[in-house]
Amino acid sequence: MSVLCYLLPGILYMIDRIIALLILCLVLSIPVGLILLFTGDVLLNFVFFYPLFMSGIWITGGLYFWLRRERRWPWGDDVPAPELKGNPLVSILIPCFNEGLNARETIHAALAQTYTNIEVIAINDGSSDNTAQVLDAMLTKDPRLRVIHLAHNQGKAIALRMGAAAARSEYLVCIDGDALLDSKAVPYLVAPLIANPRTGAVTGNPRIRTRSTLIGRVQVGEFSSIIGLIKRTQRVYGQVFTVSGVVAAFRRRALADVGYWSPDMITEDIDISWKLQIRHWSVFFEPRGLCWILMPETLRGLWKQRLRWAQGGAEVFLKNMFKLWRWRNRRMWLLFLEYSLSITWAFTYLFSIILFLLGMVITLPPGIHVQSVFPPAFTGMVLALTCLLQFAISLVIERRYEQKLGNSLFWIIWYPMVYWMLSLFTTVVSFPKVMLNTKRQRARWVSPDRGIGRVKP
Repeated sequence: MSVLCYLLPGILYMIDRIIALLILCLVLSIPVGLILLFTGDVLLNFVFFYPLFMSGIWITGGLYFWLRRERRWPWGDDVPAPELKGNPLVSILIPCFNEGLNARETIHAALAQTYTNIEVIAINDGSSDNTAQVLDAMLTKDPRLRVIHLAHNQGKAIALRMGAAAARSEYLVCIDGDALLDSKAVPYLVAPLIANPRTGAVTGNPRIRTRSTLIGRVQVGEFSSIIGLIKRTQRVYGQVFTVSGVVAAFRRRALADVGYWSPDMITEDIDISWKLQIRHWSVFFEPRGLCWILMPETLRGLWKQRLRWAQGGAEVFLKNMFKLWRWRNRRMWLLFLEYSLSITWAFTYLFSIILFLLGMVITLPPGIHVQSVFPPAFTGMVLALTCLLQFAISLVIERRYEQKLGNSLFWIIWYPMVYWMLSLFTTVVSFPKVMLNTKRQRARWVSPDRGIGRVKP
């Protein structure tokens, strides 16, 4: 019996890997099946019209959220933040790893909240720079600040767990060590938690500070015209793929119910979002919960970040694939469908490129011959017009939160190519990697590319 208990975890893990391999084969077989059943032209129609279809969904959902809710919400410099019933204590958790250059500014912004009943807990996750000295020097300046030092780098999930254990509040606002909270962000983020006892998390509205390069400016358009609309749309149909890892508020009771953040998941934000919603906790999007963030401004930094995001999504999919099929989790099926279609799209496009290149060397049967991997003139024009419509709607919605957003419009024209090509290549690299991975280990962070130039919020 003792031998069986010893071998059982390994046996179960091997079964899990076999199932993962079967899922990978299934995903890869879908594009192959499409190739065998249809012509190359029909295959390309799916490749080109899927982004068009998703843009239509995001535009419709974003507009509905705006018209039904958001446009009625007061906002402006002269509009006071909402009052929190009972004036509860709110804990702001700031995990820091090698944030010596940013921690001081981040903590100053956190302490400058118009809502004053707060405590700020900075967690130094075994930093190798001067983060510890910077945090300790700030301790004497404000009694609301506390600092936790971890001897070794344990990863963001463990740092957040330590902060949550030390926090004295039921409401936890979690931000990154290089993020600047808007002065009214805390009450906006916490108010939905107080209003609805089944709300387990509230995701905020990140705004890009790094804009000195084309890549940085493209991301301004991306966060405004795509990520914001996606969050609004997902909130309309009930489930959110992920809270923002850089700014989100949580109910401690909900976190305890799902076992807090998982230390072995590379994207703890995606993982905790799915864990909460599978346990029937609601996730809300609050666009007025602003936070100014640093993003990569080099192609290498952007690639590493998006590859990590794609890998995190695949890990969460693999982890929850059995739970999703239960009837009580049916509200997650739309998220599952959306994710599955995006994976299928990426591999279908990959197969189209392969067939196109093969067709340049050898003669392929007419049914699988791909003449071009670029959209036909009519399709390209429709995609371009749809993108312009999406940008225009996003500008109308988001300008109330960022008045100078229109300055980045010229650079947004590069967004479709950058976003969808990144989605394609990060998916085809990360998905097989996760499915065939034989080891699960602690997810630890490294210092990211934080941009070359920054703008003040």
